[in-house]
Amino acid sequence: MIIRKGNPEDMKAVLGLIQELAVFEKEPDAVLVTEEDLIRDGFGPVPLFYVFVAEVEKEIVGIALYYYRFSTWKGKTIHLEDLVVKETMRGTGAGYALYSEIIKQAKKDKVRRIDWNVLDWNTTAINFYEKSGAKVLDEWRVAQMDEAAINYFVENKLK
Repeated sequence: MIIRKGNPEDMKAVLGLIQELAVFEKEPDAVLVTEEDLIRDGFGPVPLFYVFVAEVEKEIVGIALYYYRFSTWKGKTIHLEDLVVKETMRGTGAGYALYSEIIKQAKKDKVRRIDWNVLDWNTTAINFYEKSGAKVLDEWRVAQMDEAAINYFVENKLK
């Protein structure tokens, strides 16, 4: 298994893993991003994300997609957006290898915190993270505004 930085040619496989994650998370129709979006937004002059891939025999079997954020309390942080391993490759160490690569990147970049979200029913992932020393916070809630809510706000609340 090779862990390496992703490149534009990998984005078709990356998108496939994102779609596999959406099915796992019971949101099979939620993925709107395209391969072209990933190439443009990850490899343009100002990349919006970075990705590590796990490769076995020239096949991408896992990804760790992340980006940098700024915390008013901690300074530069990493947000791990998705850690995905093909279902057939789970339990092979690919997830651990990708997770480790994110932590090594954080150390190299001198970030003070790595954040990510995990669904409350994904006990396998929660146990994996807690075993590594991460805290899964119960008291924080994720807030989101989807495109429809953005449009509603702009059209109805800003007048």
